[in-house]
Amino acid sequence: MRNTWITRAETAADIPAVREINLAAFPTSQEADLVDALRADPAWIEGLSFDAVDGADRPVGHALLTRCHIDDTPALCLAPCAVRPEQQRSGAGSAAVRAVLAAAEEAGERYVVVLGHPSYYPRFGFTRASAHGIGLTIDVPDEALMALALDADHPLPSGTVRYAAPFGI
Repeated sequence: MRNTWITRAETAADIPAVREINLAAFPTSQEADLVDALRADPAWIEGLSFDAVDGADRPVGHALLTRCHIDDTPALCLAPCAVRPEQQRSGAGSAAVRAVLAAAEEAGERYVVVLGHPSYYPRFGFTRASAHGIGLTIDVPDEALMALALDADHPLPSGTVRYAAPFGI
């Protein structure tokens, strides 16, 4: 079942619900703990944590962008993205991702990287990062690291992605 989701920037009141979404969506608390750690990190950018909400304005999906760098070029990292299990495959996750990417573009951001499922993220315009000379300091499957230029006038830079400290990469 596909729904038309309402999306909005996370509010302070949403923080417990976002933690619950991540706890429900993943097998360990690692992603929920990561979001909490990122909130306290300089990589956090107010207005780039987005929720897909149900008819009662309760968050059911979440997508987060935080600051990273490709060498010295500022970029954003899309992670984590999560949806409550009972709402998965309903479009809530895609709606949250599209909304947070649009907010980043509107804020003048240019580049986004994601380490994730290679069958999911291309729908948002992500392509294999290695094709642009972008890599990591750790070994990951080549198809799992993807990148996106939000502004066609500014092609992706090449270099090594440096994540915020809470990622541990």
